[in-house]
Parts: sequence; structure tokens; C-alpha cells
Amino acid sequence: MKQGYANLVSTWLPVLIGLCVIAFESTNTMSAERTSRYLRPFFTWLCGPITEAHWGAFHHVLRKSGHFIGYGTLGLIWLRAWLRALCNHTGWTQTEWRVRCAALGVGFTFLTACGDELHQTFLPSRTGQFSDVLLDTCGALVFTLLVAARWRRSA
Repeated sequence: MKQGYANLVSTWLPVLIGLCVIAFESTNTMSAERTSRYLRPFFTWLCGPITEAHWGAFHHVLRKSGHFIGYGTLGLIWLRAWLRALCNHTGWTQTEWRVRCAALGVGFTFLTACGDELHQTFLPSRTGQFSDVLLDTCGALVFTLLVAARWRRSA
């Protein structure tokens, strides 16, 4: 792929946008207490009343699903960037190139998740949990494996 400013921007801008979304979601504004304030009325309007206990469980699953899907998507964005950035590397087979880029994508997602959770330890309404890092990394890994399965099918 031709290297130039436009290529650099089109390769890495999606990563920057994804990181900005993660950074915003890591603020007090997106804490569980605050998201519940607008999600619960929307859910109640959509599906009807829900008990406090059921809402707590549903909201927890909803937030953890958001972690998995959001970081799975970020993992794909990292994967795309590495595939584009390293596409001219000589000496690698297509499989080696894909595996290395996939590992970089999942690895950088892991580092992003670590930074996100570390940041949250400094916020009064948030808690940084390594279990969330693992969940986030699993999202990236699963999404990446789905892409890899598609690669295998098309080979």
C-alpha cells in the first residue's frame, strides 16, 4: 500500500476515534449510576416496568456486554490498522502477516483496556477492575477469531 499522509490518516484515524470513544466512556459521565438514569426510563418505556433487582442484573449484563462488544470492535479497528501498516512487510507469508497483525490488534486492545481501568481507579464514581480488562480482551480476541475464520473460509 502506498505510504503517504492520506494513507497514514486513513489507517490510524479510526484507531484514534476508537480510543477517544473509550476515553469518553471511562469518565464519571458514563459510570453505572449515571447510565442507569437514562437507560432505565428508556427500557421501561420500551418494555414496561422492571423491579429494582431485575434492573440491577439487566443493567450489569448490558454494561458488560457493552465492554465485550465495544472492545471487540476496537480490536478489529486495531487489526485493520496493523494490516494496513504492515502490508508491505517482506519476508512474511500471508498467514504470518495476518497472525502477527491479529496478535498486535489484540495486544494493543489489552493495553488500551489496562489504561482504561487504571484511569478509572482515580475516579470517585468508577472502579478499575482487572476482570474488565480480561472481558475487554476476550471481546477483541473473539471478534478477531471471527475474522480469522472468515480468512480460512476464503482461502
